[in-house]
Amino acid sequence: MFDLFINQHIGSMLKEDQLRKKTAEDTARLMMAAARTAPKGRGRDTLFIALAHDEDIQKIATTMIQLAKKWETPFFARDAQNLLQSDALVLIGSRIEALKLKECGFCGFKNCDEKNLNPNIPCAYNNIDLGIAIGSAVTVAAQHHVDNRVMYSIGKTALYMGLAEPDVKVLLGIPLSIRSKNIYFDR
Repeated sequence: MFDLFINQHIGSMLKEDQLRKKTAEDTARLMMAAARTAPKGRGRDTLFIALAHDEDIQKIATTMIQLAKKWETPFFARDAQNLLQSDALVLIGSRIEALKLKECGFCGFKNCDEKNLNPNIPCAYNNIDLGIAIGSAVTVAAQHHVDNRVMYSIGKTALYMGLAEPDVKVLLGIPLSIRSKNIYFDR
């Protein structure tokens, strides 16, 4: 009788490895909320935030491998292998929108009017806000003990593929992994 009870209950248990992807995606959603609510210059929201699904992850990784050859950037291929092993992917980027300051110069131009003559150059505050949002997001991942790494290569590839809105000019990828060893180090 006891053996029958044990066999019935063991068969219905969900093991950690069966929930790994869902756990990573749940953490990714919390990361997205943290990025959205992170402090921003003058409270402006210039962020693009997305969770990539399996099909997009595959396409991004395949394109990264192609770009590694085309652009002679071997680390794109290495990062693509990490992405293929990941359980989830968060993309966070910034639109370009100047803060409209009369004096600043952080972007390299005298003021926002001069910067706006160069519409593809980000306002320094766009990148500052993006950095704060990224920091908030990866803090959530760390608080949930989910391994992650901020990757320029993933964001650059996603931009190249047109996966973000057209006014997003800076994009970073944060792949997530739940394994016994962090796959993003010792690579």
